[in-house]
Amino acid sequence: MTSENVSARERILATAHDLFYREGIRATGIDRIIKEAGVTKVTFYRHFPAKNDLILAFLQYRHERWISWFRQSLAAQRQQGGSLAAGLSATLEQWFADEHYRGCAFINTTVELAQALPESLALIRAHKEEMTQALAAHLPDTPQGRQLAQRVALLVDGAIVMAQREGNGNAAVALLREWLALEPLLQAG
Repeated sequence: MTSENVSARERILATAHDLFYREGIRATGIDRIIKEAGVTKVTFYRHFPAKNDLILAFLQYRHERWISWFRQSLAAQRQQGGSLAAGLSATLEQWFADEHYRGCAFINTTVELAQALPESLALIRAHKEEMTQALAAHLPDTPQGRQLAQRVALLVDGAIVMAQREGNGNAAVALLREWLALEPLLQAG
């Protein structure tokens, strides 16, 4: 594989990522991705024989980018704010304020394609599990800590949907902060 092929694949994937996230997977046609990525149909289909292959690659690409950002932001915010509650609130506030925020790509894909592309569910579940593990890494390694990480992950998903529905994350972050303040394990620095 030449560097040109890698570059074309990356352009296709980055273009699909932006369009799928911004406009939806079903609403984004292959011809538009090909045009905006600046590749030929032959090049596109050499890398992604079907749209479903591109969708699965998009989910993996999005997961790697988002989970890396989430872990780094959470760690950096915790260094500044001390507690998991403060760090998580600040991390989500930053994400929700991003002008490109369109909710969780994995929640959106579940709604859009879970029945049409059941293979996507394994990637979606893995993403959500890794998000939960990222939260658990900041809690005691006990059954209580792991269960709390699952509850917080559920709250995060709810805040994501609320921020998307409301068009901004202010109310979602405020409600999340209120709940997080009730849990002593989340207040520890």
